[in-house]
Amino acid sequence: MTFRQRYTGLIERYRDRLPVHDDTRLISLGEGNTPLIKLHNIPDSLGKNVDIYVKYEGLNPTGSFKDRGMTMAVTKAVEKGSKAIICASTGNTSASAAAYAARAGITAFVLIPDGKIAQGKLAQAMMEGAVVIQIKGNFDDGMRLVKEVADEAPVTIVNSINPYRLQGQKTAAYEIIEELGRAPDFHCLPVGNAGNITAHWIGYSEYAGKLSDYFYNDTLEEYDKSSVTEKVPTMLGYQASGSAPFLRGEMVDNPETIATAIRIGHPQSWDYAWKVHEESGGWFDECTDKEILATQKLLAEKEGVFCEPASATSLAGAMRDIQSGKIPENSCIVCTLTGHGLKDPDTAIKQSTAPVVKVEAELGQVKSAILENM
Repeated sequence: MTFRQRYTGLIERYRDRLPVHDDTRLISLGEGNTPLIKLHNIPDSLGKNVDIYVKYEGLNPTGSFKDRGMTMAVTKAVEKGSKAIICASTGNTSASAAAYAARAGITAFVLIPDGKIAQGKLAQAMMEGAVVIQIKGNFDDGMRLVKEVADEAPVTIVNSINPYRLQGQKTAAYEIIEELGRAPDFHCLPVGNAGNITAHWIGYSEYAGKLSDYFYNDTLEEYDKSSVTEKVPTMLGYQASGSAPFLRGEMVDNPETIATAIRIGHPQSWDYAWKVHEESGGWFDECTDKEILATQKLLAEKEGVFCEPASATSLAGAMRDIQSGKIPENSCIVCTLTGHGLKDPDTAIKQSTAPVVKVEAELGQVKSAILENM
């Protein structure tokens, strides 16, 4: 029998492309290596000849793509001697920061908006031992306070303004290229803080040996400029209509959307994301909450993939652009699903229309219930 080598996380896998050293203590929970799932039923329903894949980041250790960046951010924080990390969060970042801080044996402080966080995410941060600080404000208020606190206290910020976060998150692009054997024609992502679309572009550009100086910073001691793929994708960023600063062309002070993970009006990677738009020839668009929730349900019912509402924004936008012809036929499309559906069970249950059938514990009644619902 041949045994496969145990997977130990994305830093170890891509050590030659990440800013770590041989003696760096890696803080890992086995993140990355998430499935790239080809959709079958949804593309057929669109009546278009396209290949759609979803990169299911909800199967990272804490249930979201944030783990890719957090393993790098916390690894580098520990390497520099930090004893505490801090972040502002709509939920997923706090869950991830808390988990990796626990793994490292340091303290995590998380600022979350009071009443504006899905319970699944709050439960994670609390169970993992973070010091949770609920503020009477939104994510953007939290981000402002985190920056101010970091100037006054010995804590390391692990939001996406931490450049090591983007270094970890870029590895999703590596995995996609390696699995497809090429870059997709289009890559679609939900956009909130805009760090993830930036990170994906860095990853694709590096693998093509085409990373521009604009994205080069001191986290990259020297990246491998050898070309693994000739192609880079067109990057498409989709926002929720109530929280769409890239569509408005300016920051939004009071963002509102059911998709809590992208309820961000002041994206920290604003300039980077516009540069991605320019370099990739892509575009931004927006989806209503109704479209987002309908797509979340469609994906679960037709493909068996359960993602949180914000994640569904990428597929909702892609489907609309496929149907309109903006994304042409014969295209290969990847949609990032940023978080697992169990992150926000309350929203999922509220839109589930199928009734729970209650019967006596008797064969005849169970059989009748089955036949009536076939």
